Amino acid sequence: MIRIASLDLHRDGQPILQDVTARIPPTGLTAIIGPNGAGKSTLLHCIAGLLVPHAGKVMIGDDDIATLKPQDRAHRVALLTQSPAIVPRLSVRDLVAFGRWPHHRGRPKQQDHDQVDEALALFDLNDLEHRKLDSLSGGQRQRAFVAMAYAQSTPWMLLDEPLAALDPRYARDIMERLHNLSRPGPDSRSVVIVLHDLGMAARYADWIVSLKDGQLVHSAPREQAMTTENLSALFDTGLAVQTVGGKSIVIPV
Repeated sequence: MIRIASLDLHRDGQPILQDVTARIPPTGLTAIIGPNGAGKSTLLHCIAGLLVPHAGKVMIGDDDIATLKPQDRAHRVALLTQSPAIVPRLSVRDLVAFGRWPHHRGRPKQQDHDQVDEALALFDLNDLEHRKLDSLSGGQRQRAFVAMAYAQSTPWMLLDEPLAALDPRYARDIMERLHNLSRPGPDSRSVVIVLHDLGMAARYADWIVSLKDGQLVHSAPREQAMTTENLSALFDTGLAVQTVGGKSIVIPV
C-alpha cells in the first residue's frame, strides 16, 4: 500500500500540494484526477520520490520513499513521465531494454533479455521491436514507453498522462492493457495513472484520488468518488455519470 501523509509542497512561495493525506491500495488501477493545475503530476512525482515535499511523507509499504537510495527506489517504482525524451533512431527493443538498467547496470543477463521479451509480447510489440521510434505512430510509441516501464519489474507503475495526444482507439488499447496488467496474478502490477479523460477513469479505475487546488478531495473506490455530484463539484461544471452497455461514462450537461 502507498500511504501519503500530510504532504505539503510549494514552489516560488506558491502552494502546490496542501496537507494531502491519502492511501492507494496495493492492487488494482488507481487514477489521479482533477482540474488543470490541481497538483496531479506533482503528487505522482512525490510518490516516485523525485520531488521531496516540504512537509509530510510518502510511505510505500514500510519505507519512506524520500529516504531510499535511487537504486532502491528504482526497484520499487517505475515512473513514466508526461513527455519522455525520444531518441529518434533508437529501436523499440533498445528502448524497452532501458527498463532493465536498474537491475544490471550495463551487464545484462539472460533474465534481463527474457523480461524484455515478455514486455514486448505483452504490449504486442514483437513485430515492431527493430523499428526506430521516429517511424512509429503515437500510439505505438506510447505502447513502447509503457512496455519499458513494465520491463523495470517493479511492484508499482506510475504513469503521468500516458494517453495525452492519443486518439480514442490507441488510448483505449493502452488502458485495456494496463487494466488487465493490474488484475491479480503472478505478473500483475499496481498501476497509478494521472488521467484527464474521465471516461477512461470511470471505465477502468478501481480507486480514485482526486485533487483540486492542491488539496485532496477524494481517496476512495471509483463508485464512491466518481458520482455526478462529486465530479460536477470537482470540475466546477455540470457533469453526469451514466451507464451505457454496462460501462460507466461521463458526459457534460
